[in-house]
Amino acid sequence: MEILYAIIVGIVQGLTEFLPISSTAHMTIVAKLIGGNYFSDPKIWTASMATIQLGTMLSLLFYFRNELLALSKSFARENIFSLPRNIANQSYNSRLGWAIGFGSIPIFVIGYLLKDFIESDATKSLFSIALALIIVAVFMLIAEVTGKFAKTIDKITFFDAILIGLAQTLALFPGVSRSGATITAGLFLGYRREDSARFSFLLSIPAVLVSGVYEFISNYHNITKEQIIFVLIATFFAFISGIFAISFLLKYLQKKSTLVFIVYRILLGIIILLWLV
Repeated sequence: MEILYAIIVGIVQGLTEFLPISSTAHMTIVAKLIGGNYFSDPKIWTASMATIQLGTMLSLLFYFRNELLALSKSFARENIFSLPRNIANQSYNSRLGWAIGFGSIPIFVIGYLLKDFIESDATKSLFSIALALIIVAVFMLIAEVTGKFAKTIDKITFFDAILIGLAQTLALFPGVSRSGATITAGLFLGYRREDSARFSFLLSIPAVLVSGVYEFISNYHNITKEQIIFVLIATFFAFISGIFAISFLLKYLQKKSTLVFIVYRILLGIIILLWLV
């Protein structure tokens, strides 16, 4: 039974981390439904989740490995191993690297300043998660109705990158969804759905990498020997399902809108609110 629970936790984490439906909301629900020592002890839960999230981080690095390699080579060649040129005159990959860098500034600054509040119980209630699910869904719907879907990722400006980065900070609050917030911001700015999702994933890499490693180092000692198998299995399935979620969403948004996720978020939010009554 423990192995089955581990598989469920890993799959849910991997899928919901990248689909715009909030991983925190789903993991909170899973924790309450499954229960047990892994979820009742906050320290064990935090340590387990920090480790499992390394699986989703690796799925990002694996899926975008070719793009990240090309980006790193171009950025290093044009900014480190030669006299830096005006950023506007650099190659697409180098400019994309700059855009990801500028776009990551808000999440690190605001995340650091609000760390204690974000980790407090005030942001962990199912009520606040349900409200976040519904409110973000409304903004997603507005973005779908008003979006022009004309810009591509190779045209992204630093100003747009920072605005999308500011949207990413909203994901610090459970129920919002990192991809939900950043994809919606991209749509509001006129980017195509697929390009909004692609930049959303690339932009998330620095934040997911830093926070994942930090949380793992800070909490791994709370994982007991008996729980290692559970965590390893969950991490593996988070990695596999994360790759599937990234691939699925990018292909799905090439032809379809985010409407199915909007409806899902609203329904889930309502179900949680009814559950609390």
